[in-house]
Amino acid sequence: FFVISGFLITSSIFSKRSENFSKFFLSFLEKRVKRLFPALVVYVLVISLILILFNPHPAVSIRTGLTSLLGFSNLYLYKYSTDYFAESTYLNPFVNTWSLGIEEQFYILFPFILLISGFFKRNLQSIKNSLLTIFFASLFSLLLFFYFFERNNSFAYFLPITRFWEIGLGCITFLL
Repeated sequence: FFVISGFLITSSIFSKRSENFSKFFLSFLEKRVKRLFPALVVYVLVISLILILFNPHPAVSIRTGLTSLLGFSNLYLYKYSTDYFAESTYLNPFVNTWSLGIEEQFYILFPFILLISGFFKRNLQSIKNSLLTIFFASLFSLLLFFYFFERNNSFAYFLPITRFWEIGLGCITFLL
């Protein structure tokens, strides 16, 4: 999922021409919000209502849902050291929104990575610079993932810094 997302987002950004980064960035975020937010709001509202009616202790689940609307349910789940594969998470219908948090945080940071690397100049050297920047960021992310996987599984699983390598692989694939 993350690899495909990295490929598609890089492709989408590459196809857009803009002289003004701030206009591009706001337009880029607006498109992501329009695509993701309406369905997420309906999901959170409907499931929260069902939880309130049928779950005697819905607080943790509802907080996870609310944080997903703000784009950081992954950080909320990490803060509370949630183990994604633990039995307790089976009862939280919003635990799956951690990946949306990773995606949304990526949407905010990635255009700046491209801006810094010179991607928007659209020449061969700027594409090479972007490719190298994303490659080394992805390599760093992968190394962090391996380091934390055994030491702190929640850190490795829920945080964007240890998940960037997956998205970066999609970005690299598109750039190549």
